[in-house]
Amino acid sequence: MAKRLVHRILPDLTDGRAVLAKLAQLVWLDAVWVMLWGRITPGNILAGLLVGAAILLLLPLPPVPVEGRVHIFSLIKLGLVFIAEMLKSSVQVAWLALRPGGPPMSAVLRAKVEVKSDLVLTLLVDMMNLIPGTMVLDIDTKRRLLYVHVVDVSSEKAVRQFYRSTARLERLFISAFERDNEWHASPLHGVDDDYHDLSLNERTNRDARAMAQPEIDYRREQRGESPQQEGQS
Repeated sequence: MAKRLVHRILPDLTDGRAVLAKLAQLVWLDAVWVMLWGRITPGNILAGLLVGAAILLLLPLPPVPVEGRVHIFSLIKLGLVFIAEMLKSSVQVAWLALRPGGPPMSAVLRAKVEVKSDLVLTLLVDMMNLIPGTMVLDIDTKRRLLYVHVVDVSSEKAVRQFYRSTARLERLFISAFERDNEWHASPLHGVDDDYHDLSLNERTNRDARAMAQPEIDYRREQRGESPQQEGQS
């Protein structure tokens, strides 16, 4: 019985990385407990360890599979591009707020991504949410579809820019974490590969305006404008 309980806290004592990860979680929970009490005392530290062990025992987090390798230079490039996107989008959103005239036409656009693991998909979504002007509202993990609110879709250039920026971030995430020659699906992966039918180049070259046209026409109708006819620019 005691051995089974230990295995729930430390699943594999022979796996050094798993043991270190669990110990790090225990130390973090202990630190949070001590900070909540506001005093560093032996009693608070001991109580934090007991509470942390109880949390790890009764509320264990599911394992997150790591299915690729981290490439430092690609990760640095991703960070630099992210900073550049944040700065550029901040200026664009500020201009939309300060310029004369009415508010921009916004819409919810659908973006298909090729990111394989849920962990990397979560990182991509978090990064998109930190960029001003975009907010991921829903995720179809089965088909790898993101439903993103975009603050400005009033022009074909703006719509195409959104899809280009999304595809660029996606390529950088794949280069940093999920290169095809190094990625191996974990037994816990559980998601089929049906969503890999469309390549990044095909998706980038697809007419972004056509993908967003139904939503744009609806927005124009709501504003009393005539829907744009097919074939018009």
